[in-house]
Amino acid sequence: MTFPSPPGAIAPARDEVRRFIIENKPVRGHWVRLEGAWRDLRAHREYPQPVRELLGQAVVASVLLAATLKFRGTLTLQLQGDGIVSLLVAQCTHDYRVRAVATVDEAQLAAVALGMDEPAAVPPDPRRLDALFRKLVGAEGRLAVTIEAEERAMRYQGIVPLTGANLAECLETYFQSSEQLPTHVRLAADDEKGGGLLVQQLPEGEAAGEGWGDADGRAFWNQLGEDVSRVTKAELLANPADELIKRALPEQDIRLFKATPVEFECRCSLGRVAGLLRGLGEAEVRDVLQEQGAVTVTCEFCSRPYRFDAVDVDNLFTPAHIPPDSYSLH
Repeated sequence: MTFPSPPGAIAPARDEVRRFIIENKPVRGHWVRLEGAWRDLRAHREYPQPVRELLGQAVVASVLLAATLKFRGTLTLQLQGDGIVSLLVAQCTHDYRVRAVATVDEAQLAAVALGMDEPAAVPPDPRRLDALFRKLVGAEGRLAVTIEAEERAMRYQGIVPLTGANLAECLETYFQSSEQLPTHVRLAADDEKGGGLLVQQLPEGEAAGEGWGDADGRAFWNQLGEDVSRVTKAELLANPADELIKRALPEQDIRLFKATPVEFECRCSLGRVAGLLRGLGEAEVRDVLQEQGAVTVTCEFCSRPYRFDAVDVDNLFTPAHIPPDSYSLH
C-alpha cells in the first residue's frame, strides 16, 4: 500500500476527502471523514436523532458524489418522500463546501415509535436500521442528484426511486442506473462525526488493467463488495483513511492520495435576501412589515436571520437601489 508522506507533513484535517486506487485494477475509491463541518452545519438547528443520522449520511454522500466528478459548480443530493423526512437536501461544491437541511413531518414523527435507543454495548440490528430508513423516507420516494456546473451553464439531473434498504443502497442504484458505474458504498453518521467509503469501477476510457467481462473480473468485483459490506459504522467513524482502507481491502495494493479539506459554508448573504424580497414585490413586503413591524427572513440551511425594518424596506424599493451584493441593513 502506497501512502504519500511529504517532509514536514502535518496531521490531517478532521474534515477531509481522500481518493485512492487499486493498483493495476480498473477501480477507484473515495473516503470521507466529517467532524467540525458536520457539527457546524447543524449548530443552529435541532433534529431528532434518526433524522440527524440520515442527514449526516446524506452530507457524506454528497461529498463522495462530488469527489467522483470533474466539474466547477454545485452538486445537490435530494431525498423526497412521504415519510417522516418529507424533504432532505445536501449540497457540496467542487471545492468541498457543504451545507444541508431536512424537513421533518412532526405529525408522523409523533405518531411513530422509533425505539432506536440501543444499549451502547449492543450492536444495532441491521434489520431494525433498514426498517427505520423506510419510516424516515416513506413507501414512495425518490433520490435526485443535480449537478449545476459553471462551465457553459450545464445542468444535469439523475433521479432514482428510494427502493434500497438504506441510503447507501439507494446510491448504488443511482450509480448503476444513471451513471452505469457499478459502485459499492458505505455510510455512517452520529452526533459528532460522519464517514463514508465508496469503491467504484472506473468509467470506460479511464480503466487500466483487466476488465470485468470475464469470470475472474466479476469474482474480483463481487469480493470487493463483500469486503466493503463488512465495514462497520464504528470503523467508518473511528479510523483514519489508511487504517480503514487497509482493514476493508486487506488483499489489495492501494495507492492513497493526499487529503482535500471539507468545510461547512452556507452561501446565504444579505444581498441575496434583498434580491429575494424585491422579487416578492413591494406590496407583499410592506404588508408583512405592517403586520409584524419588521420583515425577517431566516436561511433554511444555517438558520441565520436577516431582519429588515421600515427604513431597510424603503431602501429596498427606491428607484436607484443599491446593488444587491453591496446592500446593508439600517
